[in-house]
Amino acid sequence: MAALLIEKKGEVEYLTLNRPGSLNALDDDLTIRLLSYFEGLPSRPEIRIVVLRGSGRGFCSGLDLTSAQADGFIDGALPEKFAIQHRLGKITLAMRKCPQPIIAAMHGVASGGGFCLAMASDIRLATPNTRMNAAFIRIGLGGGDIGASYLLPRLIGAGPANALLLTGRMLGAERAWQLGLLAELTEPEDLDAAIDSYIDDMLATGPLALRMTKEILNVNIDAPGLEAALALEDRNQVILSHTQNFSNAVDAFKNKQPVRFTQEGDQPRTPG
Repeated sequence: MAALLIEKKGEVEYLTLNRPGSLNALDDDLTIRLLSYFEGLPSRPEIRIVVLRGSGRGFCSGLDLTSAQADGFIDGALPEKFAIQHRLGKITLAMRKCPQPIIAAMHGVASGGGFCLAMASDIRLATPNTRMNAAFIRIGLGGGDIGASYLLPRLIGAGPANALLLTGRMLGAERAWQLGLLAELTEPEDLDAAIDSYIDDMLATGPLALRMTKEILNVNIDAPGLEAALALEDRNQVILSHTQNFSNAVDAFKNKQPVRFTQEGDQPRTPG
């Protein structure tokens, strides 16, 4: 049984963590497959959106403590420990650096590394039974791991993030919704429809515009000031205004016609 299922539907790929017997815990195989997948996305512009979800009773319970990589981290020499830690962290980095928006559709448990996979995604949806936590501090490690101390304060603010990372407490779906961590909280039977609604809206945008919007959101979260943020926004808008998609959209709006964006339309527009 493959640990990671990949299903392509048009311009969208559905990525399913598929170790239901362990609540989709991250063993060596699943870790390597996730890293390879997300690192490969920048060279696949035909994929515009990724949906990440878990099979069985939960999203992801974090590191599989029965796996070889867990054994290496627990008992290995320092170089091995650093290699394992860096490999896990590179998944978070690859998810943030890939140009495709990632929708995390959560149910059940999203703990430790599973919580980080959700935080590294761009849009988070959850069902009411979803429970999240940064479990690391509960097993004798620091509360910040594979990006948690960077991502969580930026998503929900320093105060709530401190409370979660310093304690390892569980965060319920309703509280996560109140904190703004979730884009939507929906019943299990409505989760697929919620996913589809975001996909439909994003597919109705220009392909290059969507990628550049994810890029600017990533960069400007750490912008040194408004002027730097404006400079990058100016750059994006001027570049996009030079595409055929923009020109076609302006004509469509003027003529009260529906707008249709294409990959080919991201080429420079025809003068005149």
